[in-house]
Amino acid sequence: MSESLSEKQSDSLSEKPSESVSEVLSEHQGDKQSERLITQGPEHTGHGDEEAVVIAEEPTKEPAEQFAAEPAAPQTLRPRRVARAVLRWSAAVVVFALAAGGTAYGITQQNRSDLPGLATESDGRWDYPVLTRPALPKGAPRPFDQRNAAGAHYADPRALVLPAPAGARPDPGLRAEGGWVTTKAFLAQYEAEEREGLGVDLTDAGLRHITGRAWVTPDGTRTRIFLLHFGTGAQAASVADTLASGSSSPQRYLIGAQDVELDEGYPEEAHGTDVTVHAYDETSPRGAAHLRQAYLVAGDMVGLVTQQRKGTAAAVPFQQTVALQSELLG
Repeated sequence: MSESLSEKQSDSLSEKPSESVSEVLSEHQGDKQSERLITQGPEHTGHGDEEAVVIAEEPTKEPAEQFAAEPAAPQTLRPRRVARAVLRWSAAVVVFALAAGGTAYGITQQNRSDLPGLATESDGRWDYPVLTRPALPKGAPRPFDQRNAAGAHYADPRALVLPAPAGARPDPGLRAEGGWVTTKAFLAQYEAEEREGLGVDLTDAGLRHITGRAWVTPDGTRTRIFLLHFGTGAQAASVADTLASGSSSPQRYLIGAQDVELDEGYPEEAHGTDVTVHAYDETSPRGAAHLRQAYLVAGDMVGLVTQQRKGTAAAVPFQQTVALQSELLG
């Protein structure tokens, strides 16, 4: 734009030399860019303008003599003023366009939630880390591979437990040393009259070990996950039948949740076909705390996911947690 502006000013001086000395000097007194262009010739114009060179090389006449020798023409300033006004407006349009483009770029680079009036309300999902299935020993198949008739999980079972979401803190009410949970700690989740019989079932089915994790989110929801690892898929299925066989209520009752029914709101499509999920919810009216629970059956593993909160335990994070845990087991 600076080159176009200088050329037009040079042309106006060469093509309109009939103005008075006072008018020309007042019009161009502060235009440093045009003076440099006129005195330095085509080396600085970039266009080889011969007319500009001629003007630059005529120092023999004083300005008064040069302009006095020619007759004055009326209204010679109007074309130049129009041209200069057009240039000013063109420059303003370009500056405005650049500013608008910069603003648009700034908006697109910001998160939607950071912009007033554009924030998307959260649907209640928790911010879990990106999940990756743990590595398998060399040559070992995945649990539902055709070569794996037993449905065995060969990965480290501790790596199959869903990690806690962002902002959660460990639940001190459950001890998981190195990711391992004792059978006693698992049985303590159930009503006292359920523990002995369930313990016998686990022993008879050849329970190998239990892994787990527990955390508390800022809203007070307590989540606990247990994975029971058996020798074969058949052994896991037999224990799953003693816990929840797909009936309207579980076979064993957790502490504080004896009036329980199938969770009709849990979406079956939320997990893969290789994992069976039995989700339950407390019936109304409930006590001071609300407990949601789900049993997962995947090959040689049985999982238990519980979420409890004073008042109401939200459905969305519960469904999300169960679905993500089932993905790690598939």
